[in-house]
Amino acid sequence: MTIYNWLDKNDIPYQDKDLIIDGFTHTSYINENPHIESQYERLEFIGDSVLQLWVSNRLFMLEPKLNEGEMTTYRASIVCEEALVSYAKKLKLNQFLRLGTGEERTGGRSRDSILADMMEAFLGALYVDTGYASVDKVLNMVIEFNSEAEIRPAIIDYKTKLQEYIQSDVRGSLVYEVVSMSGPSNNPEFTIQVVNEGINLGRGVGSSKKRAEQNAAKDAFLKLVK
Repeated sequence: MTIYNWLDKNDIPYQDKDLIIDGFTHTSYINENPHIESQYERLEFIGDSVLQLWVSNRLFMLEPKLNEGEMTTYRASIVCEEALVSYAKKLKLNQFLRLGTGEERTGGRSRDSILADMMEAFLGALYVDTGYASVDKVLNMVIEFNSEAEIRPAIIDYKTKLQEYIQSDVRGSLVYEVVSMSGPSNNPEFTIQVVNEGINLGRGVGSSKKRAEQNAAKDAFLKLVK
């Protein structure tokens, strides 16, 4: 099955085939196929914004109304890397990824950072190609909530959970520190540790500081609540 078959099967319109396939083209594929110029980083940028807008709108319309803090917390849990990965897997979109041989061999098709970026890029490609309605259709396939109660079981925002846990135990504030950054500028990998009162609580890796911080918070939270 191709991505075009998938779109047809789910009755999602598209016009620019090249743009759609760009949303699944990883940098590693470009490196091995220099005649191809476009990959998903630019689309990932706009896809992130479209996703944020879609989720913000859904949260704003909920009844009873949520306050700003609640909307911010819930949105963070719905757009975090772990959530994006779950959406990509549920839709089985990783089968359409175009990866370089090395990336394929080392498990890139199932790597969380790549799946999360691909999901955002796919949404960005749909938005640029046919508009918001196509994005709305895809997101409704994986995100469904009509009340606050339905959001609670959603993907956990571990930064918020860890902050709440630390504050409840009067242990001071949390600091997220960049331990290292590796890889090329267009595909970096950040390692971040979360520190409390000089004690390293956890460490996480991600393709952005935001994602690495979430992974570090998750590592710390799961250790602390054991």
